[in-house]
Amino acid sequence: MEASSLLSFSSPKPHLSPNPSSNSSPCSSLQHPLIISFHPRPLKGLIFSSSARSSLPLSPSFAVAEALEQAAETSVPPGGPYSSKIDKSGRFCSPRAARELALMIAYAACLEGSDPVRLFDKRVNAKREPGFVFNKAVLLQYDHMSFGGAPVEVGTEEEAEELMQQNDKDSANEAEVLSAPPKLVYNNFVLRLTRNILRAVVDRWNDHVIIIDKIIPQNWKDEPAARILELCILHLAMAEMTAIGTRHQIVINEAVDLTKRFCDGCAPRVVNGCLRTFVKEHNPADAGRPVEAPKA
Repeated sequence: MEASSLLSFSSPKPHLSPNPSSNSSPCSSLQHPLIISFHPRPLKGLIFSSSARSSLPLSPSFAVAEALEQAAETSVPPGGPYSSKIDKSGRFCSPRAARELALMIAYAACLEGSDPVRLFDKRVNAKREPGFVFNKAVLLQYDHMSFGGAPVEVGTEEEAEELMQQNDKDSANEAEVLSAPPKLVYNNFVLRLTRNILRAVVDRWNDHVIIIDKIIPQNWKDEPAARILELCILHLAMAEMTAIGTRHQIVINEAVDLTKRFCDGCAPRVVNGCLRTFVKEHNPADAGRPVEAPKA
C-alpha cells in the first residue's frame, strides 16, 4: 500500500477518491511540577463546512509568484510589527496567511474526503449567521510565528499557572481567528493565492503522491493516517513550487515554519529534507539553483 493512500481528496478526477481519516492532535499539558510543555496548535476542531454559492477567480500564476516574492523579501515597515501582515482594511494580507489557510482547508478536505477547492469555495461564500460580529482586534494578537518548543521551566506554581492561562488565552484567540468567516479575516490577495495553491494541489496530486511515497521516511509510510498534516504540507509546498512558481528557498522556509507551528517531534527536519530532495531530484525547474538550508 502506498504511504499516501490514506491522504486523498474527493474529486471529479478518477485518481482522487474520498478516504477520510482522523488525526489526534496533542494538547498543552503540565508534564512535571514547574515544567510546562506547550505543544503545536491543533487544527482539528477548527474545521467546519458551509454552503457554497460561487467561486473566486484564478489569477495568473506568474503574477502571484512575483507578488509572493516581493512580499516575502519586504522588511517590516515603520508602521509597526503588525502592518506587514494586516492591510488597511484590517485583514490579513501576507502570503504566510494564505499558506496557513490552505493547510487548514487541505487538512479538512482529507478528514471529510472532499475536494479542497470546493471546500474552500464553500467556506468563503458561506452566509454569515444573523447577528455575527467579528472583533478584528484579535488579528493584531494573532502570531503566525507561534511555535511549539521545549518545556519551559518556572520558579513557582504561580508562574506556571500564569503561563498556562496565557497559553489558553492564545489558543482561544487562534481558534476565533481560524474559525471566523474567511472574508472577514483575509484580503482578496490571500484568498486568491490560497485557492491557486489548492487548485495546484488537486491538479498535480497524481504526480506528487508518487514522489512523496519515494522521499518520506518509512515510519511515515507505516502510519500515514497519523501524518495527515505533514503530508498536506508537502503537497502544498510542492504544488506551490511547480505551479505557482515561488522560489524553492521561500517555499521550504515557509513549509518548515508551518510544520514547527502545527506538528511536533522531528517533523520539521523531515519536511525540510523531503523538500530539498524534491528540488534536487524531482523538480527540473529548480535543478540549476542552489538549495539553501532554511533559516533557523
